[in-house]
Amino acid sequence: MNPKKIFENIGPGPIITAAFIGPGTVTVCTLAGIQFDYTLLWALVLSIIATLFLQEISGRLGIITKKDLGELIRNQAGNPLFKWTSLILILVAIGIGNAAYQGGNISGANLGLGIFWEAPVWNLGSLKIQSGNLIIGLLAFFLLWSGSYKRLEQTLIGLVILMSLSFLTTTLLIHPDWGLVFSGFIPSFSEEKFPTIVALIGTTVVPYNLFLYASLVKKQWQKPKDLTHMRKDIGLSVVLGGLVSMAIVLVGVANPSESLNSAQDIAKGLTGVFGDFGTYLMGFGLLGAGLTSSLTAPLAGGLVICGLLGWNQDIQSKSMRGVMGTILLLGIIFSSFGIRPVTLITLAQLANGILLPIISAWLIWAGSQKIFLGTYVSKPSSLIFGIIIWILTFILGMKSIWTVLGFTF
Repeated sequence: MNPKKIFENIGPGPIITAAFIGPGTVTVCTLAGIQFDYTLLWALVLSIIATLFLQEISGRLGIITKKDLGELIRNQAGNPLFKWTSLILILVAIGIGNAAYQGGNISGANLGLGIFWEAPVWNLGSLKIQSGNLIIGLLAFFLLWSGSYKRLEQTLIGLVILMSLSFLTTTLLIHPDWGLVFSGFIPSFSEEKFPTIVALIGTTVVPYNLFLYASLVKKQWQKPKDLTHMRKDIGLSVVLGGLVSMAIVLVGVANPSESLNSAQDIAKGLTGVFGDFGTYLMGFGLLGAGLTSSLTAPLAGGLVICGLLGWNQDIQSKSMRGVMGTILLLGIIFSSFGIRPVTLITLAQLANGILLPIISAWLIWAGSQKIFLGTYVSKPSSLIFGIIIWILTFILGMKSIWTVLGFTF
């Protein structure tokens, strides 16, 4: 097959991979490997299946209705309580949440950069400015402000490919015991493992990715016959993201560090395993994970908020630039000055905890409605599977809420 033809058929799926493989995913997957060896790989398989199921419905709605999820919810007739509750939760969880978490994305990228070059810290009286965070934040700002969605998409696809190669190559270098690796796909439970299982699934099933994909596919494809391209696109992308997550777990098993204070320690801890080369590979992967998430969070926030409020979603529009710029600016300020917006993060976690089961239930319901999809509704046999997926998202949502309220899980 002509390589050019393959790349022509690539849709926005790699952007979803870029969105869920961030510094948080790297840390959670590495800790899962350090603490429980290969025994939780099955949880990542479950998360891949759940993500594929929900993202396919999201993509189908985007292509057939030519609207994103925010627009569909905003224009939906029926129970006004559901409509306005959903709109408020989405605005808080994705708008405020992405701004709060953006600082972590930028800081994560800077930790990866620190493997190669330690950016100086500038002292301005009582203030300390992390120049590396500032540089990465400004780079993300430039790429988003360039006004070309195609250029942004190509940049993200390139970064995802390089990031994936870094993590997968690192895995091959450690020569894992493949017999033990395959045994990790057999489900095993314990009270001690449960919080990590929930965390692994939660790093893959991300609410804003459901909105993001519907927004992006309607720009890429407009005809029902394109559903095949969409399914291949999201299938390959989510599976690739899942393989990368599994690779990071395997690297975690090989990591001799007894404690990790930051994501940077993950890369440095591998020096004793196979020298500086492996550390550099892991460092580049961490840099790529942070940078891609730094680009997708403002993009998703802009598309979702503009869709909800009925504003222009063109990447060059004033509304999109205003929302993306605000999220980026807050992320740069939070990361450069070392500010952790605890109140915003807590509010976003609470909203996400409530939003995830609500939006997944709505998505599963919408996928079966002829008013939205006509003859392209979900098959009745998928309803049982959808209920299982919803139970999973409900558990994830409750975990977020209980964490915010201070209960152990």
